Formats: sequence, structure tokens, C-alpha cells
Amino acid sequence: MHFSIPDTSECTEKGATFTVFNLHINGAYHCSVRYRLFHSFHEQLKKEFGIQVLPTFPPKKLLSLSPVQLDERRAALERYIQVLSQNPQIASSETFNNFLLQAQQESQKEEPESVTLNVYMINGQKVSVNIISTDQTNDVLECVASEINLPDDLVYYFGLYLVHIEEDDELSIVRKLQEFESPYISLKAANQRAHHKIILRKSYWDPGHDDELMADSVTINLLYLQACCDVEKRWILATKEEHKQLDSLKHKGSKKEFPPCIVDYPHPGCRAIIAAGNKELNFRIEVERDVIKEVSFRVTRMRCWKITTPLPDSSVETESSQDRDEPQLELAFEYLIARDTMQWITIYSDQVIVISMCLQGMVDELVMKKEGRKFKKLSNGSVQSQKKTALPRSTSTDNELPIRLLGGRPHNNKIMSENYAFEGIGDDDL
Repeated sequence: MHFSIPDTSECTEKGATFTVFNLHINGAYHCSVRYRLFHSFHEQLKKEFGIQVLPTFPPKKLLSLSPVQLDERRAALERYIQVLSQNPQIASSETFNNFLLQAQQESQKEEPESVTLNVYMINGQKVSVNIISTDQTNDVLECVASEINLPDDLVYYFGLYLVHIEEDDELSIVRKLQEFESPYISLKAANQRAHHKIILRKSYWDPGHDDELMADSVTINLLYLQACCDVEKRWILATKEEHKQLDSLKHKGSKKEFPPCIVDYPHPGCRAIIAAGNKELNFRIEVERDVIKEVSFRVTRMRCWKITTPLPDSSVETESSQDRDEPQLELAFEYLIARDTMQWITIYSDQVIVISMCLQGMVDELVMKKEGRKFKKLSNGSVQSQKKTALPRSTSTDNELPIRLLGGRPHNNKIMSENYAFEGIGDDDL
């Protein structure tokens, strides 16, 4: 997860004016938090984990803060929450998740009430679930799974994603919804700015997990529908044989290519289409006009990656950034090109937060597999009994291919992520 506090706001309540810190998670606004709520959160963590494992918390001040001091506190709180999120024990704790969920509810002034939430399959089919407006993501995911007869032990191979609906009805994935937020509140807040939906997609990266989903007709159907959609939209790159296999099952219309980003490999200013999956980032690079070169970068050879917001540079510009005054975002990863030889490779795109989340997802799966852990399963009786809505059946057993990267815009200055799946190069690799 990528946390940032890019700015503050002034709020008035019962005649009193106070400052709130606007917290963004994974590139999207999540909540506005008062300093005293941050401080209360810190005190809870001290009791649960001890002061030794916590980062430095900005101290209280007796007098009102000057603009400079306020910005210093903003930056200190940003560093604090970023360091906390890098501690797996703290970031997965109930205290951490409850703080973020409570802050979201208070920011949106949302009271718990019974509501109906529409969740969409990748082919546009709607599934309506009756929930409480403040229900967390996993609760809603389990309700959707119950509606479509998704087996309990396969639910967490899938996830809920917030998507932006473009003017031409095309979808762009903003982010995966996390356990610490309410999908209903997040969708409501996003729709205040533009048209969004929540869709169900698979949430793993290793295609080896596909075999575990092939014994069930519902999961086969979900994988098939997603593969057809992603190939049609050119979010993934398929071979001629894979196109034939999909076309034999379902006739598709015209294709639309997603605009490329800019990379500095093999030389600065190259246009590229990036795909993620199967433990790697794949670059389709336009090295010369109409000359395409494919290069794959294995996740296990990335020592770390960082996200930065540099000053505007007219020499580095993507199509999506044209006619904007804001700086272009970039993601750089340090890659083991050869034994004892590291090289930084940079991607310039509005999608860098999503690319980073893809990398983190693949790393988490590699670590999970290495430690012999499995995907989370439902507890017995945890899903509400609801009326079932069956999805159309499919006879396809084609494995799904890596997802094309889409997404929203982050609000951060610099975030560094360490890769716990990093491996060296052996003789067999050379």
C-alpha cells in the first residue's frame, strides 16, 4: 500500500476551526484526519506493539502552528504512516484497519444503514447485494461470492476493483479495494468526481493458480470472461494460437489499443506497452518507428522500486500527460542485469501506482508460496444467505494471461518499496 498526505484542509465544526490532514492510499483520496485522531491511534499502537517498534511521532505543540510548522507536521505524519505500513504485523492488525475504516466513515459522514450495492462482472452483468453501508471490502466480496455461487475456498482468488468509466464507456482500473475501506463509501466518494463502478476480477498474478480454479464451472467462467475482455481491449498480449482458441468460443469485435507510456530502456524516450503477470513485467518497446522489441524483467531480479514526482520535464512526456500543468509521475526499479550489475530502469506514466501495486502483488505471492502459505479461506457460516444469481456457463479452460496496466493518479512525493523476493543470478541464468 502507498500512503501519502499531500495537503491539508481547514474545517469548521460547531463554530470551531481546525486543520485536517488529507490521507491518500494507493493514489486515491481516502480520508481527512485530525492530528488528535492520529495521536490517539499512535497511543493505541504503543499499547499493542510497544514504543520500540514504532516510528517517531510528531509531538504536540502548545501554541498554534505557523504555515511552515504545519507543513512540517504534515510531512512527519506522512513519514509516520508510510513506515507503519511497511511493518506487516502492524499493517495487518485490527487496530490499523479500524483506524482507516473509522477515518473514512467520519470523513464522509456516513452512518450505518441498509443499502443495495451493484457489483459488475467483467462482461457487464450486474450483481446486486444487500449490505450495511459501512461493511468492509471482504464482507462485500463474500456477499458477492454467495450471490454467484462461488465456492468458499476460492473466494479470495478474486477481488473487488474500483474502475473509472470513460466517455466512450471504456474502463480504466483505478485500484483494488482494500479491507480497511467500505466499498459503498469509496464508490460514493469517487462518483462525486466522475462515473465509477465496482467490478469483480481475479486478484492473483501467478498463472499456476489457474489450475486450482479449473474444477469449478463458475470460476472457469470468470476466468474465461476476463480473458476475452482483456484480449479485446489489448490489456494483455495474446499469441495467434491463443486468439484462435478464444475466437472459436466467442466472436469479438474491433480492438482498441491502450496508449503506451514512456521508458528509458534501452535508451531514453522509448514508447512502450507494459503488461504484468507470471512473475515479470513485460515491455513491448518501440525502439524505432514500426520496430517493436519485447523485453521481460523478472520480479525476482528487482531489488527495489520507487515512485517519485519529479519537476516537469518537457523532454519526457506521455500522451496522457499532454496539455497538463501537473508534473509527470515516474516509477523506477533497480534491476539485476547481470551478476553484480544493477541498473535503474524508469517508467514515466500516470499509472505508476498501479504498476507498483502489481509488483507488490507478485512479490507477496512469491513470498507466500515460498513460506508454504495459502490464500485466505472463508470461515464456516461467514457469508450471509442470499438469493443466488448464476452466471452463464462456459466450456473454456484457457488460462488467463497477464493483465494490462490501467489506473488512477497517485498523490505522493517519494515512496520506496523493498523486494523480499529478490534473488541473485546463478550460472544457469548466464
